[in-house]
Amino acid sequence: MNIGIIGSGEVGRTLGAALLKEGHSVLLGTRHTNKKDVVEWKAANPAGKTGSFAEAAVAGSDLIIFCVSGIVAEEAIRLAGPSHFKGKTVIDTTNPTAAEPAVNGVLKFFTDMNDSLMEQIQRLLPEAHLVKAFNSVGSDFMYRPRFAAGKPTMFICGNNDAAKATVTQLLTVFGWETEDMGKAEAARAIEPLCMLWCIPGLLKNEWSHAFKLLKA
Repeated sequence: MNIGIIGSGEVGRTLGAALLKEGHSVLLGTRHTNKKDVVEWKAANPAGKTGSFAEAAVAGSDLIIFCVSGIVAEEAIRLAGPSHFKGKTVIDTTNPTAAEPAVNGVLKFFTDMNDSLMEQIQRLLPEAHLVKAFNSVGSDFMYRPRFAAGKPTMFICGNNDAAKATVTQLLTVFGWETEDMGKAEAARAIEPLCMLWCIPGLLKNEWSHAFKLLKA
């Protein structure tokens, strides 16, 4: 696939490198192509390309991955150009983490339980096919995670079934089992999993875990 990644933080760089290993074409979108982390990523992944957010959105003809900080999501969409998302599958990895310190290990969100950041983004991009994924695990485990208990579970949601099927196929290749939680409103439950995942890390510096859905 031709994939554009909007955001060159740790998540974007990790997913970009993984996708290149799987043979996809990747353009990593960033505000600063000369940033040290981006230059190092390009050197380590010579098949990958770098460019602006808008260039990444255009390059992602088959898939766009949106992985900026939640507090700058709207600005990133503006810089990428909303029209470039039209009709495309967009993996939304964002979380609505507020710019305030955690309390007893619990992050603060700038949304409430009746609206998610994914829904806000979907309203900004009504013709894009958003799928929530990769928001509730650390970047070290996003690609080919290894746990003694078996494959971890990635919870996804979105309004377009074909887009969710595409993301599920990608997650399967990446080594995950996928649970489709339904429409975009389910992001109200999926996004707070980020809070839960971070608590052991923030309290005890334990970051080596993932979620698993068990069925009878």
